[in-house]
Amino acid sequence: MSVLSKAHKTPSLTKESAVKGWFVVDAEGKTLGRLVSGIAARLRGKHKATFTPNQDCGDNIIVINASKVKVTGNKETQKKYYHHSRYPGGMTETIFKDLIAKQPEKIIYEAVKGMLPKSKLGDKMLTHCKIFPGAEHNLQAQKPVKLEI
Repeated sequence: MSVLSKAHKTPSLTKESAVKGWFVVDAEGKTLGRLVSGIAARLRGKHKATFTPNQDCGDNIIVINASKVKVTGNKETQKKYYHHSRYPGGMTETIFKDLIAKQPEKIIYEAVKGMLPKSKLGDKMLTHCKIFPGAEHNLQAQKPVKLEI
């Protein structure tokens, strides 16, 4: 029986050979879950033909207008975000409506964090997502390309 040629081996991407791009996503009027799942897939690199699960091969994403993201149904008044100070009785809860008024970038950050791997690699991927509450960002030097999700 003949052996398959070396050309038939599945290529494995290395950290040095990963090509990363910069993209800007406008969150105005977008539904939270659909927006964030697209961002998480881009951060992970699943849209590329060279996707390798154990490497950081995703793109850098800039999210603008985070304060104008929408949710469906009654989530605006019923969706709760929890934080615990690690002291007894130290749990606080905040509803979506209050959090979007105070820290709109935290809503998208927490949602993206939940969709990435729970490991050191997932933490590294999360650092490539920059979130801004308004329409302005300070990363024009990276020459980001507009991305529709």
